[in-house]
Amino acid sequence: MSGLYERAAAAAEHIRRATGAALHSPPLRGALHSPPLRGTPRIGAILGSGLGEFADRLEDRRTVPYSEIPTFPISTVIGHAGELVVGHRAGLEIAVMKGRVHFYEGYELAEVVFPLRVLRLLGVELLIVTNAAGGINASFRPGQLMLLTDHLNLLGRSPLRGPNDERFGPRFPDLTEAYDRSLIERAGACAGRLGIALQRGVYAALPGPNYETPAEIRMLRTLGADAVGMSTVPEVIAANQMGIKVLGISCITNLAAGISAKKIDHAEVMETTARVKEQFVALLAAILDDLAARGLP
Repeated sequence: MSGLYERAAAAAEHIRRATGAALHSPPLRGALHSPPLRGTPRIGAILGSGLGEFADRLEDRRTVPYSEIPTFPISTVIGHAGELVVGHRAGLEIAVMKGRVHFYEGYELAEVVFPLRVLRLLGVELLIVTNAAGGINASFRPGQLMLLTDHLNLLGRSPLRGPNDERFGPRFPDLTEAYDRSLIERAGACAGRLGIALQRGVYAALPGPNYETPAEIRMLRTLGADAVGMSTVPEVIAANQMGIKVLGISCITNLAAGISAKKIDHAEVMETTARVKEQFVALLAAILDDLAARGLP
């Protein structure tokens, strides 16, 4: 059982049994693109640093620690609970990752995106991916939310490097619309109804774990980045390969180096996410309500 697909299938089956999803979902048959049956979690979410509160408010929650899922990578960063939660909102079943693993923790990018492979085998067709990010755009302020319209992969490699299993998608996936335009517009409309002013912009992913220098931030601004972080991009690449539609949301937790004279630390990131968590949870809930009412794109 050394193959990527087989390991992901075993992890998905463990989650099904642990959460009771096996009562509604068919056993894995190796056909990745077969239509999901009723009861399958068609929506997945990855919650970044300090943003796990949303999962705690789902109905009929069933929780599985990452440490109990076969071959699943384990989160080691403060603010990442390391739990998979399956629950409901507005009649939709959703699989939520409370925390992720990062390249800087020592994982290879193929390991970073392994949980997303598992989510796809559980039936996920739409991914909401979130993160904490530093603001580069001079008009951004800490505590604001940004819809990702595109990204810059500055990690130095791709999570698709190495042998490709066609059951997960093509060798050379297109990223022209890495972030689904219709989801961006629908999320913007949801925010408008809530009175939340959303920014939009390009997210740059760097390896970390150190924060960037002022010179690096000037470079990123020249390249067209509006925000910077150390995650998300590998997951979005893998999602697009597998045909999963993506909505990305950043919480701007701080101004990047050189934008202000203030030094950056992880405590500031956690403090800002705690301050805006109610707004963030309300937006995610509104987006799910919209998906329940109008259907997935």
